[in-house]
Amino acid sequence: MLYHLLFPLSEHWAVFNVFRYITFRAAGATLTALLLSLLLGPWFIRTLRRLSVGQKILDVGPERHQVKAGTPTMGGLLILFALVASTLLWANLTNRYTWLVVGITTAYGAIGFTDDFLKVRNDRNLGLTARAKFLLQASAAGVAGYCVLALPGADPEATRLVFPFFKHLAVDLGWIYVPLFMFILVGCSNAVNLTDGLDGLAIGATLIAAVTYAIFTYVAGNAVVANYLQISFVPGMGEVAIFCAALGGASLGFLWFNAHPAEVFMGDVGSLAIGGAIGSVAILAKQEILLAIVGGLFVMEALSVIAQVTSFKLTGKRIFRMAPIHHHFELLGWAETKIVVRFWILALIFALIGLASLKLR
Repeated sequence: MLYHLLFPLSEHWAVFNVFRYITFRAAGATLTALLLSLLLGPWFIRTLRRLSVGQKILDVGPERHQVKAGTPTMGGLLILFALVASTLLWANLTNRYTWLVVGITTAYGAIGFTDDFLKVRNDRNLGLTARAKFLLQASAAGVAGYCVLALPGADPEATRLVFPFFKHLAVDLGWIYVPLFMFILVGCSNAVNLTDGLDGLAIGATLIAAVTYAIFTYVAGNAVVANYLQISFVPGMGEVAIFCAALGGASLGFLWFNAHPAEVFMGDVGSLAIGGAIGSVAILAKQEILLAIVGGLFVMEALSVIAQVTSFKLTGKRIFRMAPIHHHFELLGWAETKIVVRFWILALIFALIGLASLKLR
């Protein structure tokens, strides 16, 4: 919005020319999202407490988690508001990719909100059924995938799957791209959801992923830099860096309240929305495969659950004391803060490996 209001004034006052630069607007989006989170957070948490929107804790979880019962949940609404408001304030609103990532994030947030609302209303830790949640996630991803390919202005190379670490290796998937789109979005949203089990864990990893993809999207949208680094040039993708920057700011602001001991939890409305945001950005920036590296912590958490369930069904034995894997380390006696910080370090290492791929071609 500010871009459209203030940049035209640069014809008369040169100072407004700064609004043409994505880097300037990305910084503005970061600070705006951070300030919105910090300023609205206390009021929002008080409102959740007044409405008795408290977290329900499963009996099968670690015993020390029972003290978290009643902590306000659905804090993801604060993340969503700060993210969307900051993006719309600072981004070029004629950019189709901006609306796509905002739409996907909001849709996944709505699914998570429905799940959280049912948990609160029914006063139990069971909201949507697994089948209903999967169908809603898959449907939203399917519609988004169709929009990417079929709406006016669609990128003719959108269906190309690019392989990192190789200069010219790419495969055109055609309409098979839509199922891949669905798989990535559903998988990413659920992986973030599984990671959200310790105070600050998921939102800290989100902050790292958001900053990483802010770099990727900026590079992908710059023809000169993309050509130099020999990665896919996606015209208009640079504007999505503003969305990623806003996600980073919103994450940092939410971490202020979600750090141990957490004053609020993000709930499914936050974790599913964040997963949808990161997944959609990775796809649109043509870094789908690299998402498995940049989001390595989320992948690790999801794979630990898959491995645990598969092992138990096939052999009757468990690989970990509890899954997702962060609970395994809790039961080994690690302090919650130690697990979170060490997992953040892993997330940072994964992100750095992903960024290194920009030169390893």
